[in-house]
Amino acid sequence: MKYKNKHIGMHLRTWGVLLSMLFMSAAVQADPVPLEERLLLCGGCHNPDGNSVIPENPKLAGLNAKYLQRQLEDFKAAKRSNPIMDTIIPMVDESEFKALAKYFSEQKRLAGVLAADPATPAATDAQSAPAAAGAMSVQARTELAAKGQQIYLEGVLATAAPACGGCHGEDGSGNDKFPRLNGQNQAYVIAQLTNFRSGARTNDPKGVMRAVAKRLTDEEMAAVAEYIFTLKEAE
Repeated sequence: MKYKNKHIGMHLRTWGVLLSMLFMSAAVQADPVPLEERLLLCGGCHNPDGNSVIPENPKLAGLNAKYLQRQLEDFKAAKRSNPIMDTIIPMVDESEFKALAKYFSEQKRLAGVLAADPATPAATDAQSAPAAAGAMSVQARTELAAKGQQIYLEGVLATAAPACGGCHGEDGSGNDKFPRLNGQNQAYVIAQLTNFRSGARTNDPKGVMRAVAKRLTDEEMAAVAEYIFTLKEAE
């Protein structure tokens, strides 16, 4: 209950920041908006350095610039939807996307945020994530991460789900087509896999992620997300 109350409070503060920035942006929309001001807008959910401390929100720090710019373009074109982003994106001109993506791509990614229960996070897009278990012990998390590592590196033979590392890299560093995953917030990863599986998110090129997610169970998604949370980029 304390965990839920804490995050309800965080989300309320986030909405407060967003509403304040909405009025500020409306007042100056006729003039070019400095990058610093845009970072205040983005920072309400993602932190100014792109390392969101809200488990349900993604880390933007260290994402490939081209990939991140494409996500902004997809939100703008309504090819991807999220309640908060759908409110924010009309305030940002497409000419600003490249600079924003470049800035966040150059930020150092810090350790991800661990949800109290990796199996029951709130989804960040249109659909809720699966609920598969209660709060977990350290040992249970370790075992779950080990299962996730096997799925990430080898896939799931029974359902022919391919290895995540084949596209995202064994260290999760990603590229311009497939996002960086290492250290990503755990609840966010589960939510996106769930949304791909249900069809709530459809902006994956050639439907690759939708096809993969349909081959994963709730438990397998939770395991992969647990492993990704612990994954570090190769030095």
